[in-house]
Amino acid sequence: MGKRVAITGVGMTHQRSARPDVNGRELINEAVRMALGDAGMTRSDIDAVVIGNMDHFEGINYVDTWSVDGSGGLMKPIMKLTTGGTTGTTVAMGAYYHVASGLFDRVLAIGWEKNSESDTTGAIITAFDPFWDRPIFAGAVAGLAMEATAYMHATDATEEDAAYVAVRERKHALNNPYAHLHINMTIADVMGSPYLSWPVKMGDMCPRTDGACALVFASEDVVDDFPQRPVWIQGVADRHLWAYTSDPYLDFKTGEAWFPAMQKSSQDVYRRVGITDPLEQFDVAELYLPYSFAGLRYMESLGFCEKGGAPELTRAGAFDMGGKCPVNPSGGVMSSNAIGATGLIRVAECAWQIQGRAGERQVPDVKLALATGFGGCFWSDVLVLGKDKPEKARG
Repeated sequence: MGKRVAITGVGMTHQRSARPDVNGRELINEAVRMALGDAGMTRSDIDAVVIGNMDHFEGINYVDTWSVDGSGGLMKPIMKLTTGGTTGTTVAMGAYYHVASGLFDRVLAIGWEKNSESDTTGAIITAFDPFWDRPIFAGAVAGLAMEATAYMHATDATEEDAAYVAVRERKHALNNPYAHLHINMTIADVMGSPYLSWPVKMGDMCPRTDGACALVFASEDVVDDFPQRPVWIQGVADRHLWAYTSDPYLDFKTGEAWFPAMQKSSQDVYRRVGITDPLEQFDVAELYLPYSFAGLRYMESLGFCEKGGAPELTRAGAFDMGGKCPVNPSGGVMSSNAIGATGLIRVAECAWQIQGRAGERQVPDVKLALATGFGGCFWSDVLVLGKDKPEKARG
């Protein structure tokens, strides 16, 4: 890649269960105005727009066209990306590559969703095999329950281990004014909540959220034009490997309990950036954890510990605020889940952490941060962000 790329503006809406006061383009515009203001820009300064949501959730196609008076994309190059839960991180990667290629100096990345106006469960079921899975599965929770079962089958992990993740995420969200849920849950609360699909309970799951997020990506040639400290993209990688959600589990006994798409994408970017010990080298991580068991399985898939080691580290507080590597100081996906924006929010939160602008959820002296996206058919995006300008541009 040619140019080194930085994030120079951040904007997001307050995440809510429903925003009946605005339509889609108005919701988008709230985040866009905040990001442009943060970057000291106007709409005319934007070279291109990358935008994404799951349009078949809301049932309205062509968001790239009908949202232009909210996105700032009128008469500008626009790319639309739709990749399930990874949409937000895919949007970030799309904006990154647009700038890194040298085509544009300033690209606006936008992710959004109005889940209150969508049939999310009905749409997600189309990600399952139509013959084997679709007749018996109920949306995302069924695939996640299958994943959790595979992980428990392969390790000694328990439902209570996962409950520790849920409690941590909700506790962190109490310090985030942008979060959707502000609930101080206990282990007993999670364990006593009703089952959705064994072993996943109501207390283990993320909410449905209305919200939007926008980021400004800028070339190294123009970063000095912006008022905020640039947050440099150190490297990105992704793996979108399967056509149906159940594909990774065709051999259940050997299982894919450690998420090969995440393993391979993280190994790619670690190699490029020089990460050999994620737990020691990352100061903070904003991970796409849509339910509590992901906070165990994904830590192992990302190389933070050995297989089966995440429950012990989680119970010991290694991923809490003040721990070895705080995970999701924002409260993460389990506290806010505007699907098209969710992955982009992970990147935005990392940017705020590196800039020292995360408020009460700030981790001290953040130099290197990890952001991930999860979605589609167990796909994975991984981005590494840093305080320092990388020595060279990396794919």
